[in-house]
Amino acid sequence: MHMADALLSVPVGAVMLGASIGLIAYSVKRIKENDVSEKKLPLMAVSGAFVFAAQMINFTIPGTGSSGHIGGGLLLAGLLGEFPAVLTIAAVLLIQCLFFADGGLLALGANIFNMGIIPCLIIYPLLFKPLVKKAASTKMLSVVTFISVVIGLQFGSFCVVLETLFSGITELPFNTFVMLMQPVHLAIGAVEGFVTAMVLVFVYKIRPEIIESSYTGDKIDKNISVRKIIGIFVVITIITSGVLSLFASAYPDGLEWSMENTAGTAELEADSPIHNSAEKIQENIAVLPDYDFENGEGSGTSIAGIVGSAITCVLAFAIGGIIFTVKKKKSTTEK
Repeated sequence: MHMADALLSVPVGAVMLGASIGLIAYSVKRIKENDVSEKKLPLMAVSGAFVFAAQMINFTIPGTGSSGHIGGGLLLAGLLGEFPAVLTIAAVLLIQCLFFADGGLLALGANIFNMGIIPCLIIYPLLFKPLVKKAASTKMLSVVTFISVVIGLQFGSFCVVLETLFSGITELPFNTFVMLMQPVHLAIGAVEGFVTAMVLVFVYKIRPEIIESSYTGDKIDKNISVRKIIGIFVVITIITSGVLSLFASAYPDGLEWSMENTAGTAELEADSPIHNSAEKIQENIAVLPDYDFENGEGSGTSIAGIVGSAITCVLAFAIGGIIFTVKKKKSTTEK
């Protein structure tokens, strides 16, 4: 569901970028020392890397000729809490945009909002947390996770439609576009909901303290080891990015499929100076556009997956580490 720059007008792109930056700043302010403690910091890094890798795996939606991939926002919120999750998914989308030209530079704010802000700051605190707190069991966790992911993706895909509408993209008339976007993303959401539920339940069974600390805000006890979970995420990330990425569906994703069936093409054009400048900047920075070498034959997919996951891991760790250091110094000074 990564939007390209051509889907947004400059004013709408600027508004969405401003909104996302503001909400990221709000998240930084609301993060507590416990949210990025010594136990949570490495988890923030490896879960961000995992989401980067998982987003490379497009799965086919039967009977449609389309595909989808997980967004990962709710998954990160379930593991980390809403505020660290926002920063982590923003790091994932930033790396994808800059180094792999996945999603436009002008559209980065919209992509962060649709795929990160909505699941992390709206769905997780308003739907997921209240329900899970009332009945913390694996069955309830599975059901609530599934429903939360599906609803979150419906909101996110609808925001895409609204953003193109407010941008005046006449090739994508509202009625036709929304009638294609919502059903296909309902199917994608069902798959993502199932996968996300499996991951969170798996973590809950091994280390329930991780999930519980995310929605209570309590610090994970120093005697609780999270090394096993971190190790498992590292292994799965390497396998996913280096091997499974080679078998991703070749069908267009839900957004591209909806565009093709609405406008007859998945690649619209925008010819403003700002659109052109954003495209040139992205071309100069992107080292493996579309997660491949220039020949476009898939020979660079594994390398792109592993390198991208590694960069995301480092960036997420660095962001969390800086925030943890600042918060710790602040709390020490106040005492």
